[in-house]
Amino acid sequence: MYEEAIRKADVLIAALGYMRKFHGRYTVIKLGGSVMESPESLQALLVDIVFMQTVGMRPVVVHGGGKAITVAMEKAGLTPRWVKGRRYTDDATLEIVARVLAEEINADIERHINKFGGRASGLHHKTRQCLFGRRLLMPVEDGEPTDLGRVGEVVEVDAPVLENLCLAGVVPVLPSLAEDEDEEGKLLNVNADTAAAAVAQALRADKLVFLTDTPGILRDRNEPSTLIRGLTPDDCRDLIRDGVVDKGMIPKVEACLTSLEAGVRKTHIIDGRLRHSLLLEIFTESGVGTEIAADEHTDRASPPGRRPVLVR
Repeated sequence: MYEEAIRKADVLIAALGYMRKFHGRYTVIKLGGSVMESPESLQALLVDIVFMQTVGMRPVVVHGGGKAITVAMEKAGLTPRWVKGRRYTDDATLEIVARVLAEEINADIERHINKFGGRASGLHHKTRQCLFGRRLLMPVEDGEPTDLGRVGEVVEVDAPVLENLCLAGVVPVLPSLAEDEDEEGKLLNVNADTAAAAVAQALRADKLVFLTDTPGILRDRNEPSTLIRGLTPDDCRDLIRDGVVDKGMIPKVEACLTSLEAGVRKTHIIDGRLRHSLLLEIFTESGVGTEIAADEHTDRASPPGRRPVLVR
């Protein structure tokens, strides 16, 4: 009669130690990929974030919106142009990027967190800008660096605003837009992975979590059973060198490594399509994705043969 209720109580008790451990600590969550295209996955994720906030953790959300931006550009008669994997951003493109990220996606995330019982605040040029950057030129082996238009990198984070909101029980939600430090009032389109890493570094977050379209880092990208659960920075560099980590996974792993060097304790790459993957990664011992941490912080098994920004 009471078996189901007892099972639920056992789950809560098992999570109690993690709740105590992470109470009052910052977790930066980079939201992107297919999870943003699936209402069911997005709802489960935002419920996870409300849960984290409710038990005293301090989640901070950073999001992109690549697919929605591409759709909006096509509707406007603009053809997306890519340079070395980054969207070339002229003024017309930036206008669409800013509208989609701030006025559509950001507002929708904020609204849903509030709907599910949490409190959230969207932070961007229409409300309170917290990310500041400079234009980014892509380096090339020979010749002049490649101009990407109004594309930038985050060099400064208004961390006190984020900290005060978290202390008040509010989830900060930031789109991957930065104000150009050289042109006041002008915006820059920023890679969401590197923006999330900059925020995690500024807050010295306990965790930085990337939600992706894969279970984590796989030895064989076509075989989910080859998931690598625990890695050190040296392991990651070896995997990049050997071509196991390539293409779009490289920026995520590099963002993890720079964050660890800057004081973030652990980084995680998980599948955002898996229902409640965020809670499963944080509140269970084995997790569901790949954890990357310095040697002294690594709890999960490493591969065989290896040892287990400015702030305003």
